[in-house]
Amino acid sequence: MKYLMFVATDTEPDADRSAAPDIEAWFDDVNSRGKWVMGDRLRPREDATTVRVRSGELLLTDGPFTESKEWVVGFDVLECDDLDEAIEIASKHPMAHHGRIEVRPFWPMDEG
Repeated sequence: MKYLMFVATDTEPDADRSAAPDIEAWFDDVNSRGKWVMGDRLRPREDATTVRVRSGELLLTDGPFTESKEWVVGFDVLECDDLDEAIEIASKHPMAHHGRIEVRPFWPMDEG
């Protein structure tokens, strides 16, 4: 099953920076296990554009869709056996220490 990891900042990072793993070591481990599908960093939130259509009118807003102290800085797509495996992989990502990781399963279009 595919899982999306939203990699986000956090207002309360772990004060012990020595405990966080290296991103390259994390990637090498996940990729060597065949669990990494794709991922990337995202441009800063100031570069976001929010798109909405209301009453047939296109509305564009510069910046993210929410006012928040935290923001999504990247993402990874994983192919895991189950949620437990996705959580185990996410827990070893450096941003699990410095920020936060949201793990969300894909919802295939053919499922109701």
